[in-house]
Amino acid sequence: MDRLERSLLEAPIIEKDGYHYFVHPVSDGVPMLEPELLREIVIGIIRKAELEDVDKIVTPAAMGIHISTAVSLMTDLPLVVVRKRQYGLEGEVSLAQQTGYSENQMYINDVYEGDSVLVLDDVLSTGGTLDAITDALEHIGADLRDIVAVIKKVGGENKLEASDRDVKTLINVDVVDGEVVIVDSHGDG
Repeated sequence: MDRLERSLLEAPIIEKDGYHYFVHPVSDGVPMLEPELLREIVIGIIRKAELEDVDKIVTPAAMGIHISTAVSLMTDLPLVVVRKRQYGLEGEVSLAQQTGYSENQMYINDVYEGDSVLVLDDVLSTGGTLDAITDALEHIGADLRDIVAVIKKVGGENKLEASDRDVKTLINVDVVDGEVVIVDSHGDG
């Protein structure tokens, strides 16, 4: 994960309402995402994730899409995007997402009772997005085979820490004095 670590150490930090946010190609699409970095991340996910008997990859819009698309192409697993737009399709499930800097309604289509899913996301920070998605998937009756986030930002409240859900990560970081600090270069799991 040399490229990922290096790119995080170079990431600029911005503050939104007291929340220190790193600007990174994986989480923001800025600066541009180099193919070498994306390839390194995808290989890391494939090595770390439990893929046996997985039927579908589930990812939130928008910044999970590029990572999950690349994993889908490498594993031949179909991809379901949890969207911020309601379509009103049969079986659509609504969920409330709350992060450190926003609140949204999101909608899941094409996941059904008994589906075995891998949930992928770009960053685990407050746990709001992954908590809402995993709650909705459990409500549907899907089998959560694994949950993987590329980057975990430690140091704040994380809703998933109080749950029994384990999230694997590729790298764990914190923001200290306006800079990204690598807490664990191997992540969780």
